Amino acid sequence: MTKHKIYTMSFASVYPHYVTKAERKGRTKSEVDQIIRWLTGYSQEELEAQLEKKTDFETFFAEASQMNPSRTLIKGVICGVRVEDIEEQTMQEIRYLDKLIDELAKGKAMEKILRA
Repeated sequence: MTKHKIYTMSFASVYPHYVTKAERKGRTKSEVDQIIRWLTGYSQEELEAQLEKKTDFETFFAEASQMNPSRTLIKGVICGVRVEDIEEQTMQEIRYLDKLIDELAKGKAMEKILRA
């Protein structure tokens, strides 16, 4: 079975789109970074290193030091699919991130986005 195209895309190539989406709605790059750090366990330095290396999505999530156990509380639809029903692990992680960025852009409070 061939891998989905997103797996081989550079995380750094999509990251600016996350930031732009957030900034268009009055949110900040630092909030985007906070969400990514919360989800993946990366430090800010590790996140920046991943961006610099132009790591692909599959590797980005495979190398995440400590995926947040609370990510399973993320529910809802992204791209017409319920994130909690996605069976392929890497795709689910990607969609979790998409959902969190959507919530940020929709003005949700950070405490709620980070499932505090």
